[in-house]
Formats: sequence, structure tokens, C-alpha cells
Amino acid sequence: MRFSRIAAAAAVAAAIALPVVTAPAATAAPQTAAVAYGECDKVGPYKVHAKAVTIRSKASSKSTALGVLYRSHTFKVHKTTKTGSWVYVTDKKTGVTGWVSGTYVYPTVYTCLH
Repeated sequence: MRFSRIAAAAAVAAAIALPVVTAPAATAAPQTAAVAYGECDKVGPYKVHAKAVTIRSKASSKSTALGVLYRSHTFKVHKTTKTGSWVYVTDKKTGVTGWVSGTYVYPTVYTCLH
């Protein structure tokens, strides 16, 4: 009697799992998944992630200091180096334009977990 219950339970489980295993891959995932994923990866505004960072004339720590960009200041990003190690900005409060280290100034990136 016990053996027949185990066999019956295994047969039911196999019958339920069979359609899932044999389902084509194209119909397994909904088409909206790709759209939802693209909406999650957003890049926010650049922010200063230190108390202050030096604005320099060239993309080098040895170049002339032109001013200081403080965390509370807003600024416009014009361009970055290919590696993102330096960012060319204009401090909107002081009007100083120059290069700041990408170590301290970078965008906020939002990512969704699926």
C-alpha cells in the first residue's frame, strides 16, 4: 500500500513537471522583461562624493589649481576622459571651468534587482 502511494505521487509530480520541461524557450519569458530591465538602469546626475575637490587646468593632479568644487555646489559636466578618471566641469556657483578627479565626482547609477 505504501509503495503504491509513493508511485502515484511520483507519477503526478512527473505529469505536472512534463509540460514545464518541454515548453519552448521563446514562450517561457514574457516580452515585457526586456523593457523593464532597460528602465531600471538609469544614470543620475553627477555629484561630488567628498567635502571638496580641486578644479584643475588639465586632467592631471600636477596641473595648476583653478578653484575648489564643494559638495554643496551644483556643476555642469561637459565631458570625461575615456576611462572616466577625469571630468571637465563648470562650477555654477563660482563660474570656474576645469578638470576634477573622477575619483571624487561621478554619476549616481540606479539598478533594479530582478
